Amino acid sequence: MLERRAAVGLLVLLLLAVGYGVQHFWLARPQPVEVPTVAVGPAASTGTPGAGLPGDGPGAPGGGSGGGAPAVVVIDIGGRVATPGIHTLPNGSRVADALRVAGGPLPGTDTRNLNLARVLADGEQILVGEPNPQPAAGAGPGPPPAGPSKQPVSLNRATIEQLDTLPGVGPTLAQRIIAFRTSHGGAFRSLDQLRQVSGVGERIYAELRPLLTL
Repeated sequence: MLERRAAVGLLVLLLLAVGYGVQHFWLARPQPVEVPTVAVGPAASTGTPGAGLPGDGPGAPGGGSGGGAPAVVVIDIGGRVATPGIHTLPNGSRVADALRVAGGPLPGTDTRNLNLARVLADGEQILVGEPNPQPAAGAGPGPPPAGPSKQPVSLNRATIEQLDTLPGVGPTLAQRIIAFRTSHGGAFRSLDQLRQVSGVGERIYAELRPLLTL
């Protein structure tokens, strides 16, 4: 009877041990773990709060500010260029750009009095190959000129009346000069061509040479 009870007790202990082992194994088994999803929001600005991107400030190009400089400049270019007149250029253009849009200076034109690197201003006038205009008499304070100002006469733009005022040139010779100019494309290529006009000898040419320009 005692042995039977001992055997039953051992069996119960064995069952308990097996049950505990099975429970421990079941609880210790690896289980899949769900990885939480991270919501990705818009990238935060790394700059200082309130600071805009480059070019967003007042006065930046395209920023919508109404107080900026004009986008273009309008200039009047005249004198010895292929296409004189009013031209529109981008703001910040230079005298060299104005000469380019006007077709460039005519052959033989002296442009040394022009600063080709100067930035253009809106509404200005550029005269190419012409002497600087003299101030009118009585236009401002200062002593009066010593004598009448002798402005060179443009051989390519002078009228018969203007040529007639030159020494040694009368109406007939002035008409010959105009006719020669017209028959040679409307312009003298050099002052030396004046010698080819009938009636212009060496003496007259020597007198006229300092008083003429192309």
